[in-house]
Amino acid sequence: MAGERILHAKEDRRLWKRAGESVDYPFLFLVLLLLAVGLAMLYSASYAQSEYDTGYAISTKYLQKQAVCAAIGLAAMYFFSRIPVGIWYRCAWLLYGISIVLLLSVLVIGEEVNGAKRWINLAGIQFQPSEVAKFTMILLFARLTRRYGQNAKYFRYGVLGFGAALLGILVPLALEKHLSAIMLMGMVAVVMMFVAGTSPRWLLAGAGAAVVFVLIYIQFMGYAGDRVSAWLHPELDPGDTGYQILQSLYAIGSGGLFGLGYGKSRQKYLYLPFQYNDYIFAICCEELGLVGAAAIAALFAVTICRGYWIALRARDRFSTVLAAGLVTLIAVQTILNLCVVTNLLPSTGIALPFFSYGGTALAVNLGEMGIVLQISRYRNQRKIQEESI
Repeated sequence: MAGERILHAKEDRRLWKRAGESVDYPFLFLVLLLLAVGLAMLYSASYAQSEYDTGYAISTKYLQKQAVCAAIGLAAMYFFSRIPVGIWYRCAWLLYGISIVLLLSVLVIGEEVNGAKRWINLAGIQFQPSEVAKFTMILLFARLTRRYGQNAKYFRYGVLGFGAALLGILVPLALEKHLSAIMLMGMVAVVMMFVAGTSPRWLLAGAGAAVVFVLIYIQFMGYAGDRVSAWLHPELDPGDTGYQILQSLYAIGSGGLFGLGYGKSRQKYLYLPFQYNDYIFAICCEELGLVGAAAIAALFAVTICRGYWIALRARDRFSTVLAAGLVTLIAVQTILNLCVVTNLLPSTGIALPFFSYGGTALAVNLGEMGIVLQISRYRNQRKIQEESI
């Protein structure tokens, strides 16, 4: 045991050292390109709604707010790209505890927006604690992965250990009735547990339990059941539950191969609800067509693949799993959003990263990419050999 403590003490010191290499510029360029395209499409998708909300006085209401959060996120990305990953390792439990307190505080002091009580207002700044909780869960899973090592294949560590950490986040989310966040974090957790070495048979059993939970949840939560009905047969209620899905499909179909042209969408003129948020990709399809939509999807795919490339070349287990978890979060959000917009899945309320309106999500996503950039500084260094504790 003494030898293992000395080994991990040395590894901790290495994690705290700054790397001499530059960040991975291809990944940085891809993230900035996603942000730039996302802001451009947000302006196009939101200016009609902005003019309507402001009595036709301001067309950039939503873009201005998003740009401010983008600036904050870019500052966070730069700052986090300079912080040694060892600091995140040491702060994992503290940040995890803070995120749980924030989630529980929503039940007491949270503000209701669009029928959901998931926001907190501090000093005039409104944010979603669930966005912070996503990051802290990934951070804690990365720390536990390094601590468990090869023991993650055993039920005690790979299932009970990770499962207890996951429930600490999911229970407050369930009390908030935040099904989309529960689904998202559950899927990311499964990927991270697989990377950590949890036996696939336990993951399959957990997936089966999750399906049962979702079915029970839908049975008792009426609005969730309505979403499933609207997904299967939106044409049966085109004026109510099926309205949003049908308008999204109209937008996608109207785009054709090359689109109507940037800024020329018709559905954004208050026909398609949340056209600047969850359904912004439908506007992308309408204005840019199949070619433009495929280019955006390809940009996401290349960015995600580059992120996994960085994770695979990280020099220690903690950094590998942390980078993989953060990139997986972006990947799962992107896939779920595109599937919802095209009606391949029921509406989940999951936004499209870097594109959808939402200041907290954008700032947090950019900050998380800064951590991936910091990990990329070690991509050409010799890997640290670790042992189980």
